[in-house]
Amino acid sequence: MKTKIKGPSYLGIVARPKRLSYLFGMLCCLLWTSGSFAQDGKVDMPQDSVLPIDLSEVIVISSYKENLEHNAHAKPLSTLEEYLETSQKVNMIKRGAYAWEPVLNDMTSERLAVSIDGMRIFGACTDKMDPVTSYVDVSNLSEAHVSSGQQGAEHGAVIGGAIDLQVEKSNFKPTGWIGSVEMGGESGNNARIVGGELNFSDERWYIDTDVIYRKADNYSAGGGAEIPFSQFEKYNLSANTGYRIADGQKLSASFIFDEARDVGYPALPMDVSLVQAFIGSVSWLQDDFLGGFTDWESKLYANTVTHVMDDTQRPEVPIHMDMPGWSDTYGFYSQTKWKNERHKLLLKIDGYYNRSLAEMTMYPNDPNENAMFMLTWPDVRTLNSGFYAEDVIKLEKSSLKFATRLAIQHFNVADEFGLNSLLIFYPDMAQRQTRFLKSASARYHTNWKAWQFDGGLSYGDRAPSVSEGFGFYLFNSFDNHDYIGDPDLKNEKALEGNAKLSYRKNDFSIGVVGNYFRMADYIIGEIDPSLSVMTIGAEGVKVYKNLKNAHLYNVSLEVDYTIITSLKWSGAASYHRGTDHNGRNLPFISPFAYNSKLQYTHKDFSGSLAMRGAGAQVDFNPAFGEDRTDAYTVLSVNMGKNIAIGVDELYVKFGVENIFDTYYSTYSDWKNIPRMGRNFHASISYAIN
Repeated sequence: MKTKIKGPSYLGIVARPKRLSYLFGMLCCLLWTSGSFAQDGKVDMPQDSVLPIDLSEVIVISSYKENLEHNAHAKPLSTLEEYLETSQKVNMIKRGAYAWEPVLNDMTSERLAVSIDGMRIFGACTDKMDPVTSYVDVSNLSEAHVSSGQQGAEHGAVIGGAIDLQVEKSNFKPTGWIGSVEMGGESGNNARIVGGELNFSDERWYIDTDVIYRKADNYSAGGGAEIPFSQFEKYNLSANTGYRIADGQKLSASFIFDEARDVGYPALPMDVSLVQAFIGSVSWLQDDFLGGFTDWESKLYANTVTHVMDDTQRPEVPIHMDMPGWSDTYGFYSQTKWKNERHKLLLKIDGYYNRSLAEMTMYPNDPNENAMFMLTWPDVRTLNSGFYAEDVIKLEKSSLKFATRLAIQHFNVADEFGLNSLLIFYPDMAQRQTRFLKSASARYHTNWKAWQFDGGLSYGDRAPSVSEGFGFYLFNSFDNHDYIGDPDLKNEKALEGNAKLSYRKNDFSIGVVGNYFRMADYIIGEIDPSLSVMTIGAEGVKVYKNLKNAHLYNVSLEVDYTIITSLKWSGAASYHRGTDHNGRNLPFISPFAYNSKLQYTHKDFSGSLAMRGAGAQVDFNPAFGEDRTDAYTVLSVNMGKNIAIGVDELYVKFGVENIFDTYYSTYSDWKNIPRMGRNFHASISYAIN
């Protein structure tokens, strides 16, 4: 029996029966002891360590630049989103083949802090078609730090956690001039990738430059069905430089330019004609500071984002719309460290100013009728100032970590027309408002022979996002409703408990990680039957409201085993659950998921066989646009070879994803848009030393 894809009729494709059943996935899970704790992101600590192992992960990204790192990722020139998806903690919401939205602890961007080298950046799209992760590329990044829950409070007021993307820097290594060129391609969407870098570094000065270009056509799902409007074209330029003023004093600067054009979003009613970002910063680093404080770092940064939604390429559009958006952010942070035999202290002050503006113009088919204009984001100005402190206390055979963040956040609706639009619904709303944000956390870590325990309790809150507080008729195609913000929403709050118990002996390790969030004043859209829709075909209007509370649970099992020196296996399985105070299922909660990886490395050759899958999504909620997604299991294989050419290096990698061409979609695929089918990929990089 065939199941039609829920979503726009223009997709014109039908789901095929799954080739690998849920039972087969479960058997594979048992045979392989399922899953992977993102091998390139694993945190290894010696058994006698007393440092706390935070519930965080480091994902190595710059994998085509060093031979050892080539073995860590199956596809060195993949998109950043594919790197992040290797994490055990991060999932991605996909609206097409480009700009996937990160999900951490089953929470989306409103509850996360996503930054680049500590810089806060905010997308300019009301439909989340431009997450922060879309403005950088693997070519100019070194790693991603994924912090769970209040472990991410260093980067801002968070509930679910933080992702900080670290720009790659030569950092005064005496390498002289080095460079590389790389090319790649994929069969599933006819992707073409070409890039290069040229760097110079000595003990006094360094400069890193990088450029990469990507272009892809419509991709094919399992069975060969073409997914229309899934193409994209993107290029990214970056440069960063540093100068050693004196011993222990350094000045650095960085710049990133990112532009994408003709980006299709097959699961949405609109595409993107242009998205553009300018990101720049200047930093001062000093080894010694005041008194016993060290490692003083201060940064000034600015970024501007432009995003233009476009429906001119879509057939049979009821009414043409232009929907541009702009986001400008200016910020700073300054931090320093202090330590003695028992304490390691970090102090940080930070702040940012953001301007978010988005508009919509609707053009009637009848030229005699007037166009309709409204501000969907009414030029909201946000000013946030914060202070963060943490102290790691070393005990005899254990350690404690205490951390806190205090912040003040001001909102101002600067556009009079946009303010008057919101006053229709909230006649008593204030043009300006101030909110106080706070978080506190405590963690304990101990070792006992081969066992390690790490656990903690925390509290945090966040202010409503621009859309949740001030959005004006934002159409959500997932549940087919218009959304209106509420400026009087309460701050969302969360109590979190988390723990990790692990065992490591010789070549074997196993660990169980879990967390629980009890969230008060949970923010979500609820239907208001008294309001009329603005979007043609919308089923109703939802207004963002505070629920009494919500509950989220996440548990995962992680296993690693070194079979022989050159052959390693890793696996993991995870369970997630999310409900509100009435027992309703929350949206975008992952079903039972598993993955596994067998990695072989010998001299200059590497290869891996990987499996990932999930059970059927049975705890879904149709009120939020969800339906059941079937179980699936997919297999992938890759191999790579490093070839020395004098002092230079040539690296070649080849692989196949979704070997059996399985037709499937996951719980996080917007309107059940199917994933790519069988995909052959190859990359080649030549490093000039």
